Amino acid sequence: MDALDVARWQFGVTTVYHFLFVPLTIGLSILVAILQTMWHRTGNERYLKLTKFYGKLFLINFAMGVVTGIVQEFQFGMNWSDYSRFVGDIFGAPLAIEALVAFFLESTFIGLWIFGWDRLPKRLHLASIWAAAIGTNLSAYFILAANSFMQNPVGYQINPTTGRAELTDFLAVLTNKVALVTFPHTLAGAFLVAGSLIVAVGLWHVIRNRDSADTGAYRFATKFGSWVVLVSSALVLLTGDIQGKIMTDVQPMKMAAAEGLYTTESPASFSVLTVGSLDGSREVFAIKIPYLLSFLGTGDPNGTVQGINDIQAQYATQYGPGSYTPIIPVTYWSFRFMIGLGLAAAAIALLVLWTQRKGRTPTSKWLLRAGLIMPALPLLANSFGWIFTEMGRQPWIVFGEMLTRDGVSRTVSLTEVLTSFTAFTLIYAVLAVVEFKLLLRYAKAGVPDVTPTPEPDDTDDAERPLAFAY
Repeated sequence: MDALDVARWQFGVTTVYHFLFVPLTIGLSILVAILQTMWHRTGNERYLKLTKFYGKLFLINFAMGVVTGIVQEFQFGMNWSDYSRFVGDIFGAPLAIEALVAFFLESTFIGLWIFGWDRLPKRLHLASIWAAAIGTNLSAYFILAANSFMQNPVGYQINPTTGRAELTDFLAVLTNKVALVTFPHTLAGAFLVAGSLIVAVGLWHVIRNRDSADTGAYRFATKFGSWVVLVSSALVLLTGDIQGKIMTDVQPMKMAAAEGLYTTESPASFSVLTVGSLDGSREVFAIKIPYLLSFLGTGDPNGTVQGINDIQAQYATQYGPGSYTPIIPVTYWSFRFMIGLGLAAAAIALLVLWTQRKGRTPTSKWLLRAGLIMPALPLLANSFGWIFTEMGRQPWIVFGEMLTRDGVSRTVSLTEVLTSFTAFTLIYAVLAVVEFKLLLRYAKAGVPDVTPTPEPDDTDDAERPLAFAY
C-alpha cells in the first residue's frame, strides 16, 4: 500500500459519506416548497404542519451536507495537487459559479425562510424556500458539469508547455452531453430518497399513533411520498436508459465492465449473473437476457457492444502499454445494486399505496418494518451509482487525458495521508451518529402545533421579535 492507495480510499470514503446527505437535501428542498405552496393556496393547516415538520429534517440534513462538503475541496489541494493543477482552469469557472451564485442563493434564502415565519409576508416567505430549492439544484448542476468533464472531456485544449488543460469553450463544458443526462438522473434519484423518507416517517406515525389528531396529515404524507417515489423511479429508469446509451458512446469500457462482457457481441445479451475467471479476462458462467444489452447500449436490439478484451487492446494501442480495465466485480455488482435497491424502494411505495386504498389504515408490522428501511434503499442505490460511475472510469481520473496515479500529490507521504484518512473517518463517524440521532428525535416528535397568524404589518416592526419556526 502506498500514498496513492490511501488517498483514493480517503477520497472515496469522504465522497460517499458526503453524498449520503446530498440527495436528501436536493429532494426535500423541492418537496418542502411544494408542501408550503399547497398550504399557501388552500390554507389547510395539514400542509403547514407537514411543511414545518419535514422542513426540520431538511435543515438538519442541509447543515450536515455543508460541513462534509467543505472537506471535499480541501482534498484537491491536499492529496491531489497534480490533478488540481491539470484541471484547475476547467473546474475554476463552474465551481466558482456554484459557490458564488448557487450556494449563496440557497444559504441566504434558507436563512430568510427559517427566521421569516410570521415576519415576512406569506408570498415572500414562500418565495424564499423556492429560491433556496432552486439554488440547491443549481449547485448540483455546476458540480455535475465539473464531474462530467472527468467522464467526457470537452471544451478544452492541452497546453504543450505546461501540460495543463485550458478552457476554450465554457458553454461546451456546461452543455456536455454527459452532464445534460446526469443532472436529471441525479435529481430523480434525489426525489426517490426524499420521497422514501417522507413515506417512512409518515407510515411510522400512521401505524404507531392511529388515534392521533394528526393521523390525516400523516396519511397524506405517506401517499404523497409514495407517489413521489413511483414517479421518480420511472424517471430514474428513463434517464438511466439515455445515460446508458451515452456511456456506451463515450466510455465503452465502463459499459462492458458493468455487464461483464469480455468479447464484442452483436447482438449483445444483458447479464443477470456473470462469473468471470480469477484474472478477469474471460467469462466462466453467465445467465443472460438476449438482445437487451444491445438495446440499452445502442437503442438497437441488434446493435454492437464492444467487449472488455477488445477495448483493452484498442486502448493499449491508443494510449500505450498498461491495463485500462477497471475492477470488474466492483463495477459489475455496484451497477446491479444500484438498480435492485431502487426498484425495491418503488415496490414498497406501491405496497404502501395498496394498503391505503379506499381510505384504509395500514396496520401491518411487516409493512412498518419495510417502510422504516425504505429510505436506506434508494440512499444506498445512489451511493452504488456513484461508486459505479467513478470506479468504472478507472484507471483514468480524467478519461483519456490523465491517469489516476498521475493526479496524486507527489510530496504527500503515506503517513500523512493515513493520518488525515483516520481523522476524517473518526470525525465522520461521530457526525453520522449526531445526524441519525437528530433526525430520529425530530421524526419521532411528530408534526408541530401551528397557530394561524395574520400577515405582518409595518407598525412597530423594529420591536417585533423574530418568530423562529423551530
